[in-house]
Amino acid sequence: MVKMDGTVAPLQSDSPEPLWQQAAKAITREINAGKLTSGSRLPPERDLIDRLSISRVTLRRALQSLVGSGVLVSSHGRGWYVATEAHQEFPQTLESFSETAARLGLKASSEVLRAEEASATLDQAEELSIAPGSRLFHLDRIRKLDGVPVAIDTSYFPAAKELNLSGADFSTASLFRLMTEAGIELSRAESTIEAQAADPLTAKHLGIDAGMPILTMYQLIEDSAGKPLISSTIRYAGDRYRLRTSFSRTIKPGN
Repeated sequence: MVKMDGTVAPLQSDSPEPLWQQAAKAITREINAGKLTSGSRLPPERDLIDRLSISRVTLRRALQSLVGSGVLVSSHGRGWYVATEAHQEFPQTLESFSETAARLGLKASSEVLRAEEASATLDQAEELSIAPGSRLFHLDRIRKLDGVPVAIDTSYFPAAKELNLSGADFSTASLFRLMTEAGIELSRAESTIEAQAADPLTAKHLGIDAGMPILTMYQLIEDSAGKPLISSTIRYAGDRYRLRTSFSRTIKPGN
């Protein structure tokens, strides 16, 4: 069994169970025992190889199997992490990234890729029901939970005068909170989610391999009167989020 203090109970080489499965179970036991906590990073691969006395190929197969079952998440170039609930579920209410993180006891942060004004194109103006050429604020961020990149959020919205955009530090500031404090009502969102393959730039930002699956959500946030407020495209690392919902069936008389 993997021990964080460096000791090892050897795997059973004469067992009919493959070594990679034994290794995966050993790591899972450490997680269940609380020795590897939610969101924590596993020891370096070299340490795991030495402690378990297995090859890199065998270890990688064990780790990938745990990613597939939702126990771990991988971050290219950073290592392997124990999955958190936030890595596994979309919120089912309209809440900000910061609100989701706080609800789950995690620290939200962002790496700002773009924060600037630009004139609205014809398509953007039509989407937001504004005049072409109106000033839009573009905000692109890598969203992180406990330092792990989980999504890329690309958004734009009218640069209203009541918003103090120039003074906002969007590496930590919440756009939803900023708008709410300015008296702008965020009521509902129309969302479409589809699976895609990560392009090289998206993969680099999320710390995954190019071609790996991502979940892309197109979202238009409106106020209670149906006025469009924010247009967002959010690309989630496919192994760090999942969508759970429920459906009900209405039986009509005679059917």
